Amino acid sequence: MPAITASGLTKIYRTYKKRPGLAGAVRGLFKREYEEVRAADGVSFSIEEGEFVGFLGPNGAGKTTVLKMLSGLLHPTSGDARVLGHVPWKREDALKRQFSLLMGQKNALWWDLPARESLELNRTIYSIDEKRFKDVVHGLTEMLDVKDKLDVMVRELSLGERMKFELISALLHAPKVLFLDEPTIGLDVTSQQKVRDFLREYNLGHGIVTMLTSHYMGDIEALCRRVIIIDHGNIFFDGPLARVIERYATHKVIGLTFGDTAARDFTAFGEIIATTPHSVRLRVPRPRTTEICRELLGRFPVTDLNVEEMPIEDVIRQLFAENNPAATT
Repeated sequence: MPAITASGLTKIYRTYKKRPGLAGAVRGLFKREYEEVRAADGVSFSIEEGEFVGFLGPNGAGKTTVLKMLSGLLHPTSGDARVLGHVPWKREDALKRQFSLLMGQKNALWWDLPARESLELNRTIYSIDEKRFKDVVHGLTEMLDVKDKLDVMVRELSLGERMKFELISALLHAPKVLFLDEPTIGLDVTSQQKVRDFLREYNLGHGIVTMLTSHYMGDIEALCRRVIIIDHGNIFFDGPLARVIERYATHKVIGLTFGDTAARDFTAFGEIIATTPHSVRLRVPRPRTTEICRELLGRFPVTDLNVEEMPIEDVIRQLFAENNPAATT
């Protein structure tokens, strides 16, 4: 049986629609008008044990709403879901001890306590054996390189250090399912990479089911082979990340390096992305890549040539644009 299943999950919010002016406010006292917002609309998917799945979508697409329903924080308007065989919104203790939800913009640690004592509080909440707690904290702080920060007040930690301790807190009770909502938001490049490396290693070593939402495509590329893409509450892609690139990456990037600084015109070959006196990068249609490379090599004194896929950010942006032509990104 899959570790996570969602079947027709739907969440509808009713919001009061106030008419403008004093007359509108008075009318609202007697007759209110509401409009419905479908934050999730018939969402269905399944995730097997040990999978690391990227959950993508623009702001307001419904990602966090789905994660909150799967973690039991929200009750769906309709539909069904199972996490490790349990209905999440029933909030059974047996399930609460087997999953974690980490939201990059929410704090789970106590700011006015040292990190060690904040983790100790979580040990008490989950009734974790003291020896096991010490072993886990020792291992995770070593992996995340924050062992020397255990006695620092949480509010005095850097953002990257705090996020690492948030991860440790989320994993203290050895959950089987981990929901990550923007875990690297606001982190510098070095901290992002350390968190990614840790998550990859932990997933491989423990077989934990992981769902990751992130606006940093570097997170998705580094960690997820499979992606589920949602927009306006609907899933419109579920499959390998490589298939997204094949299907929506309509262009490639050709990089050329020259042995001299002579002026050259490349506008006939493709869109110029970047140029220096000795090099140029061109965005060219994928089907014509080989033909254009041949023409460039035959016409110019090229000392080096390389062909790259379009950045995944651009591919996803194009995917969203095609799914919703009226949207702006």
